[in-house]
Amino acid sequence: MARWQAANVLRSAGETKRLWQFTFRGDNPQLSREETKLQTESLPTKLFSKDWQSLYQPRLNIAWLPADKVFLRVIQLPPADALQETVSMLELQLEKLSPLPVAQIVWTFELLPKKAGEGQTAVVLIAARNHVEEFLGKLEGQSYLADRLEVPFIDQLLAVRVDADGVWIYPGLGADANTCVAAWWFGGVLQNVSLLHLPPAEERGDFVREQLAQMAWAGELEGWLTGPTTRFLIADEETAAVWRPLLESPEQPLQIIAPIPEVDIASSTARRAARDGVKPPLVPPEYTARYKQQFQERIGMRFIGAVIVIYLLFSVIYIAALEWRKSGVGKIEQAKRNLEGSYTNALQMRDRVRVMEDQLNLQYAGLRCYKAVAEALPEGLTVESMTFQRGRTFSVSGISDAGSQSAVHDFNDKLRKYIVDGQPLFSKVAAPAFSTRGGQAVWNFQCDLKNAENE
Repeated sequence: MARWQAANVLRSAGETKRLWQFTFRGDNPQLSREETKLQTESLPTKLFSKDWQSLYQPRLNIAWLPADKVFLRVIQLPPADALQETVSMLELQLEKLSPLPVAQIVWTFELLPKKAGEGQTAVVLIAARNHVEEFLGKLEGQSYLADRLEVPFIDQLLAVRVDADGVWIYPGLGADANTCVAAWWFGGVLQNVSLLHLPPAEERGDFVREQLAQMAWAGELEGWLTGPTTRFLIADEETAAVWRPLLESPEQPLQIIAPIPEVDIASSTARRAARDGVKPPLVPPEYTARYKQQFQERIGMRFIGAVIVIYLLFSVIYIAALEWRKSGVGKIEQAKRNLEGSYTNALQMRDRVRVMEDQLNLQYAGLRCYKAVAEALPEGLTVESMTFQRGRTFSVSGISDAGSQSAVHDFNDKLRKYIVDGQPLFSKVAAPAFSTRGGQAVWNFQCDLKNAENE
């Protein structure tokens, strides 16, 4: 229990919904806030929504599952040294206990107090998975993501002191007004518990009396009902006035016991749910995993948002410091403006000199290319055109006899190896391309100047 700092208990049934918020002080939850709203109204989400504070102050969200969605079973088990052994024993008998296929249910249980050396009495709660998923969907529509689902009857059962044999009847209230629970105690042991779905008011008396009689006969056959029974009604004065005519008779005395307040039931639910970490939950595992993933994604997005805010804050500080530094360079800026005229003139002069140098380099490059062709051109080849483009490429084309391709290749190779000032004139000389025209071979190829490539 120490790992939970707070717990919320939600009753969302009937015309109203109530939320109790408890904080844990040791083993005792203390009520810190209570909210009551109509079903059409929204509860304050800050009471149950989880944020980054939940990482070090974990909060448990509990919701009460309506009683009409649950099947109740009582089973007697041998003593067990660990709770996990009890879980295993119940799993082995689950198919016999459940009215539905095991794949279509969710279940949990509650162990009743026992004396040392005696067996265990477990109340098994079974609910149809589709009903639970529908209920969780309604809670999600209210932004309430339940970590656990509980049935308040268990806390009512544990809260009432049983010191006699008989049947203890718990009428439903509010949204569960059409149900009641009958718990049969004999020999200090809970023998049977049944949830009754009540018919309309005019038929309710006969139905309840008939159901109690059938349970008594079943108890006699099973052997745990061995004497007369007393009926106990757990109800307030208003409810007792309605139920007394249904249950009381000369043969069957009826005792009225005041119920515990609803807030005390919620407190008991919070205490019980906070310590039940091993028992199978009524919330399907896939819902728990999805809620955990949503929480992690929400924390991640808020972390990213915090990083962005910090980044913007540092950006503002950086810009402010930068502006302060800029204020100290005014003199330098003024000196720069004073030198702009002479600096511009120097740039223009430099560009003019560069243009003149480029022109001279192009002229020299062209002359060198023409000289290279003149020196390397073999006999039998005629140059028709030489093209010098942008000082970078030099193209040569010409004609020759049809059988003089080897001479063209020699000419191409000489240009590739032509040396000027100790280095090749061309960085690349493409292989010649040939075609025919009027019985003569037409050839051409292109050369890349090495100085142009370096530039």
